[in-house]
Amino acid sequence: MEHECTCSTKFADVDDLRPLEEIIERYGSEKGALIPLLQEAQDAYGYLDEKIMREIAKRAGYQFSQVFGVATFFAQFRLKPIGEYLIKVCHGTACHVAGATQITDEVANQLGIKEGETTPDNKFTLESVMCLGACALAPIMVVGDDTHGKLKPTSIKKVLKHYAGPSGSQASEGDDAE
Repeated sequence: MEHECTCSTKFADVDDLRPLEEIIERYGSEKGALIPLLQEAQDAYGYLDEKIMREIAKRAGYQFSQVFGVATFFAQFRLKPIGEYLIKVCHGTACHVAGATQITDEVANQLGIKEGETTPDNKFTLESVMCLGACALAPIMVVGDDTHGKLKPTSIKKVLKHYAGPSGSQASEGDDAE
């Protein structure tokens, strides 16, 4: 289950336990805190490495099997590193009707990956989600923290180009809809 994350430095290295120590300090061994502990650990490290889950179990008073069980039960948790940009394509009802499948297919085609995969350069990870709560902009995708709405398959290349550059520059405001 060991994976070496080669993504950008926005996530802590799994060998640096300082972020985890701060997270565990906030919760202590509070009953019912396992899901928030895992959520914050994933936010800090980008995914839940086995080493991180074992440390959570040890320091917060859980069995490793409990931690691993929760991490593998809920779809929100990732056990593999993600790319610098996580692309979430909405597949809720409004987006589905408006062409979300074609958007996902075009993103996958442009990046040469399948849903759930990361590009070889660790720049992008593609995933489908059930709803992003922006139905009026259907179909939409979120790249990192940026929302792109009213998409067409022909607009995907332009959107991705904003993130693919050597500096990883992001799309400018007002450039989201095509």
